Amino acid sequence: FCIVPSVRGIEKSRRPLDIYEDVNRLSQDGVKEVLLLGQNVNSYGRDLKIENKHSPYFIELLMILKDIDGIERIRFISPHPKDVNQNLVNVISDNYKLCNHIHLPLQSGSDKVLFDMKRGYTQKKYMKKVEMIKEAKTDISITTDIIVGFPGETKEDFEDTLDIVKQVNFDSIFMYKFSSRPGTAAAKMSNKFVEPEIIDKRFNELKKIQTLISEVSLKRFVGTSQVVLVEGPSKKNQSKSTGRTDGNIIVILDKICKEGTLQSCIIVDNTPFVLYGKV
Repeated sequence: FCIVPSVRGIEKSRRPLDIYEDVNRLSQDGVKEVLLLGQNVNSYGRDLKIENKHSPYFIELLMILKDIDGIERIRFISPHPKDVNQNLVNVISDNYKLCNHIHLPLQSGSDKVLFDMKRGYTQKKYMKKVEMIKEAKTDISITTDIIVGFPGETKEDFEDTLDIVKQVNFDSIFMYKFSSRPGTAAAKMSNKFVEPEIIDKRFNELKKIQTLISEVSLKRFVGTSQVVLVEGPSKKNQSKSTGRTDGNIIVILDKICKEGTLQSCIIVDNTPFVLYGKV
């Protein structure tokens, strides 16, 4: 139902040694953080024959990369909920170089819509993954994707999504209004398309609820010490810097700091999606 697989073709995994060599070169160039990117990144290695077997090799890859000197942070996006397991959560909790953040795409809180999307999990199974992450030894930030107005989505289906959002308390959500893409299975469901004005109304309702949730959720960081990877000057104030915590939360620092460095700060305030830190 996503256009990416159609234009990209079959997902292929690079050899672990090639990835290791790339990251090692980056570390020698002074890079502090790397991002592992894939359509379903935690399915990495399933198409390779490693140690004489075909199975996901993602956790093993993380363990290999974390030992590279100079690399201070390793991120990954986007995992598929079906492959998020206790081993992955434990690896993140037990290794300081692995960022305390899991992007767990929900897409919809309705079992009916999830089935139509062929997502491979139910609301109940998704919540079990959330509970597993929340029970981790470290505070792992959870973010997600949600599509509003998927073909056939009813008022009740949308309310199921809102229920999940309120239960999970995501730190942030990437929200999308459904739009038909030629060549996808969803494009053939035109007889079930939701009216644009209804999609707009649901989208705004979700945005309003999540804004309130994010504001409350991020208050837990106020008064704590956080390490931020500086990305450069703040777009809104050139006398300040912006960066991210290992939980992928944006922080505005009270002065200019060198780009690409790790900076410790005390969080003094927050808005729905941004923290403010004092160096």
